[in-house]
Amino acid sequence: MSEQPLTRVKAKSTGRVRFMVLGLVFINIIINYMDRTNLSVAATQMAGELQFTPLQMGLIFSAFGWIYAALQIPGGFIIDRFGARVVYGVGLFLWSLITALHAVASSFGALIGLRLGVGAFEAPVMPSNNRVISSWFPEEERASAIGIYSSAQFVGLACMTPVLFHVQDLYGWRGLFLITGVAGMVWALVWYCLYREPLEHKGVSQAELDHIRDGGAILESRQEAAKRKFVWSDLALMFRSRKLAGIYFGQFTISATFWFFLTWFPTYLVQYRHMDFIKSGYIASVPYLAAFVGVLLAGFVSDRLIKRGVSASFARKAPVILGMALTLFILGANYTNDPTLIIVFMSVAFFGNGLATITWVFVTALAPRHLIGLAGGVFNFTGALSSIVVSIAIGALISGDNFAPALAFIAVLAGLGICSYLFVVGRISLDPPEHPTQDEERAAR
Repeated sequence: MSEQPLTRVKAKSTGRVRFMVLGLVFINIIINYMDRTNLSVAATQMAGELQFTPLQMGLIFSAFGWIYAALQIPGGFIIDRFGARVVYGVGLFLWSLITALHAVASSFGALIGLRLGVGAFEAPVMPSNNRVISSWFPEEERASAIGIYSSAQFVGLACMTPVLFHVQDLYGWRGLFLITGVAGMVWALVWYCLYREPLEHKGVSQAELDHIRDGGAILESRQEAAKRKFVWSDLALMFRSRKLAGIYFGQFTISATFWFFLTWFPTYLVQYRHMDFIKSGYIASVPYLAAFVGVLLAGFVSDRLIKRGVSASFARKAPVILGMALTLFILGANYTNDPTLIIVFMSVAFFGNGLATITWVFVTALAPRHLIGLAGGVFNFTGALSSIVVSIAIGALISGDNFAPALAFIAVLAGLGICSYLFVVGRISLDPPEHPTQDEERAAR
């Protein structure tokens, strides 16, 4: 019997509840990034109506990241303590409510405050996603699962960006925020009703539990997690590892490209490349689709290499390094005025960013098992810092009609990320390091 039929039989015999959970996470992320990118769609009209300068818009773009980054580490611990069902559900509802309140904002200060609110309640999102996948998927399926849920941010941007442009064209930027906010509040209730941890899900079979447990998934009841207390030594552990530090910095550089596309890219097309507003909505979706293909390709190819016996170090790192190398193509847009070539260069760069986005797999591989949420919080904290730095830096670097220094800045960061993965992270293993429990540590002392 061929390998492919065997794989299908195995998937059927072990159950498919984990794939339903992956589907819920996929939709969560589409909602999440819809509520992040709506500001970039609204930016040109909003700035004109409220008379904001490029630097002021850069500050508004970055305000999300100030609190989002600051709360990543606490958010990671909260996920470990209370679980994704409650934390994700409450956060999703509240950030969507605040998104809807953007519709009544009329000043720079009000928009800064609202973006801070969205950032605060979105803070646990990525640690939650990583925790859910670490709980529901065995190691051999994990990069594919990460690739699928990470692709949601790109397919969401690709599909939703033209829709958001049309919504704004019909209802204005205030109507855009109101409609996207209400959609998120409705979905938050759906998530809370449907999601459960593996040991608490009534639909999961014993065969599927055994499959994910034997494959290295983290199965833990809420009662067990509730006993965990925060200790500063856990946080210190997150920074003592050179490899963890390497992936933290690498995530900052990878996220820099992503945040350019999430914030300034529509403005770049409309204001600096003088493209039609509605047409820009469709044009902007092309690089997003390229990134979608990139992240799916990276996840499935990486898992395929693992199953074929290729070293984990190569299988996991190769898509990341290749992806960041392709990101350097963003510089090509500085040397042409042809709209088609501009989109080609941008699409290659964002395809590369998609390839590199499977980096969450390193959190599971390098962090102690009982601190996956905390490690995810630190990891996403460094990525979130780029939302602050990139948004403000681009606002400061652009001058008149010259956007070239901003794109050069993104390329330099990508080059530094390549160096981090090559020379700081080095070789990796699939086995997370063992770490003594708190009781064992106290006994040892």
